[in-house]
Amino acid sequence: MKRRSVTSRLLLSATVLGAAASIAGLATYATFTSSTSASQSVASGTVTIGLGATGSSTNRLNVVANNIAAGDTVQRSVDLVNSGSINLASLSLTSNATTSSQLDTDTANGLQLVIDRCSAAWTESGTSPAYSYTCPGTTSTVLASRAVVGTNLTLSNLGSLTAGGTDHLRFTLTLPSSAPNTMQNQASVIQYTFTGTQRASTNQ
Repeated sequence: MKRRSVTSRLLLSATVLGAAASIAGLATYATFTSSTSASQSVASGTVTIGLGATGSSTNRLNVVANNIAAGDTVQRSVDLVNSGSINLASLSLTSNATTSSQLDTDTANGLQLVIDRCSAAWTESGTSPAYSYTCPGTTSTVLASRAVVGTNLTLSNLGSLTAGGTDHLRFTLTLPSSAPNTMQNQASVIQYTFTGTQRASTNQ
């Protein structure tokens, strides 16, 4: 019995030593390595639209018009500028009356709006507030005649869809000759908001 016990212990010791040697062998041969790296710069662009300088012929939208009569027109010039780095898919206009009257609520006989674009800066004549404008280049329609108040109106024939582009625009408000007597002594304040939407996503 004693001899068998000693033999068993010797075999167990030999097994433990063999396992340790195997582990040591694995550590010895697992030393090959390889690595590589690269860095990439990524920066987002900007969508930025703005208007020309207020108080000059590049932005007359804030010039008031008083004492208009049926059949009168009001012309104002403004530059629409894409100063961002991303091209646009579209530009739209929302015009709303922050102070409202029959001048803007009567869509048929109230104020009508037309927007035209000139390929060059408009030539301004007249004295404030009675400005008028002629185009020394080519004229195109940006917004056809419609009631002055509207939401998300699509603007056409624009060069400012391209980053860095500028559009020379002329806003013409007309009070139709059909305006009734009830439109006397009315006052509205029209706010114009331009919205640019980025171009479709693409691979870069």
